[in-house]
Amino acid sequence: MADPKHDARQRESQRIIERVSQEAESGGRSMLDRATKRARDHVAAADVDRGDRIEYWGTRIGRILSIFLVIGLVAWLINFLMRGGLSQ
Repeated sequence: MADPKHDARQRESQRIIERVSQEAESGGRSMLDRATKRARDHVAAADVDRGDRIEYWGTRIGRILSIFLVIGLVAWLINFLMRGGLSQ
């Protein structure tokens, strides 16, 4: 007689093993795709309640502005280092 709990655990274990093997076969491409999707969802405020329009748009605007701020800071740092940095 088979135990229903044991069968359910075995099916779940098999499903997990199949999923891990599929992800392993796809290699780095899948990891890059997941990272890209996470970044896109973060900037698009996918994790925010869409019912609250002010929070949704405020989050999107804030995250987009932060990207521009980081790009500007990196450009300033590169410019600063190219001109000699603190050695002047």
